[in-house]
Amino acid sequence: MKDGPNIVGIAALIGDHARAEVLTALLADRALTATELAAVAGVTKQTISGHLAKLLDAGLVAVEHQGRHRYFRLADHDVAHLLESLMGVAFRTGAVRVRSSPREPALRKARVCYDHLAGELAVRAYEMLVERRLLAGRGADLRLTAAGSAWFAALGIDAEAAAANTRRAACRPCLDWGERRHHLGGALGAALLQRLFALRWARRVEGSRVVAFTPPGERAFAALLAASASSPD
Repeated sequence: MKDGPNIVGIAALIGDHARAEVLTALLADRALTATELAAVAGVTKQTISGHLAKLLDAGLVAVEHQGRHRYFRLADHDVAHLLESLMGVAFRTGAVRVRSSPREPALRKARVCYDHLAGELAVRAYEMLVERRLLAGRGADLRLTAAGSAWFAALGIDAEAAAANTRRAACRPCLDWGERRHHLGGALGAALLQRLFALRWARRVEGSRVVAFTPPGERAFAALLAASASSPD
């Protein structure tokens, strides 16, 4: 018996090398032009136009018009979540690039996963939030507790407002491909990353998904997690 949606078409679209490179580049949550994406995918401008048309028709990417230019980005957070999950499966099964990028260690430490923090530091933060019962539940039932709201407030984040300003889930576990454990996605994951940027504890590395913490910022983030983990119930 054949149940549920047919995944063949979507799988075929993502499985093409050039389109996979395009989708991976857009995981950085930055809109890119067709010319920029052609360079990323290693194809001509004419060829990338055909690939982008297919991705648009499938609802995997969206396009924004600004003057004479068209900018492409992932269609939504579900597409980003799918791609990050695929990366996790690829990593676990040994499907790694023949020549790793020089940025690979930095990517595994801290990076942008669409609009939230991923990598070793993000996993550490998520596990602290769960251990201290600042997050409760599992999977789709993951939710912020009252103590969790207070923790975010102390960091300068209004958790209720962050969740109210979007139709997406407030909290969502996202499997980290490098650590093989979860980090925090959803509206609160995005709010946390933006707060780290606002505090200047970390910054985006130009042209990359890497999030680079300053030495004082990394120490402050580690101290915040350590203090939360050691605080009494």
